[in-house]
Amino acid sequence: MLALIQRVSSAKVDIGGKTAGEIGQGLLVLLGVEKDDSPENADKLLKKVLAYRVFADAEDKMNLSLADIGGGLLVVSQFTLAADTGRGLRPSFSSAKPPAEAKSLYEYFVSQARVVHGQVATGEFAADMQVSLTNDGPVTFMLKG
Repeated sequence: MLALIQRVSSAKVDIGGKTAGEIGQGLLVLLGVEKDDSPENADKLLKKVLAYRVFADAEDKMNLSLADIGGGLLVVSQFTLAADTGRGLRPSFSSAKPPAEAKSLYEYFVSQARVVHGQVATGEFAADMQVSLTNDGPVTFMLKG
């Protein structure tokens, strides 16, 4: 399971001209699900996302996590993260989990996030989404679970 996390001062996802999910300060998580991923991978990745220290402390050092600051979490499905881009000029999605199984794991990740973290917003799995964000820093990391 892959999570491209971005520290944001705000982020939102629109579907068909309507806002589906929106947060203020926090993390935008673009979530990709690979063939061999399981709920255990999702649990491990969620724990890492919530604890990853990317927010500044009083000394302007990245020492605080999303949990520490009580920020928002916007989770957006992003199957293209699971693409194999090693050959040629067109991505292959053979390493991505099939859509029905990926949706199940995406929903599992989101449901677990809602259990342990107060502010969770989402997009819609497999929808045509427009994601807007103000990346704070910019700060962006790729995490694997």
